[in-house]
Amino acid sequence: MRLSFLTHGFILAFFSAQFAQAQVQIDAAKITCDQFVHEKVAPTRLLAAWFSGFYNGKMGKSLLDMQNFEANLNKVQNFCYDEKNFKIPVMQAIDIVLGAQK
Repeated sequence: MRLSFLTHGFILAFFSAQFAQAQVQIDAAKITCDQFVHEKVAPTRLLAAWFSGFYNGKMGKSLLDMQNFEANLNKVQNFCYDEKNFKIPVMQAIDIVLGAQK
């Protein structure tokens, strides 16, 4: 079956866009509370999932506790929504808010 020129163009554009997005790298340690809660880098829940995986991985935990995730996300968001905390890196905010329970 032959694909039309338009179909080839669409497929090329789709995969080019995917590869272009895949090349973006973000230093998670530099994401501020302002960037986190106002989704200036990525959606808040996506970043929260990454941070959760990062900290749980460091502690050797492999279980997903969605209630705990939601509770922790709410605590960090509440802290970060306070304008005086906008410049604080999220990883530092997580240490402040969650401490040893990360």
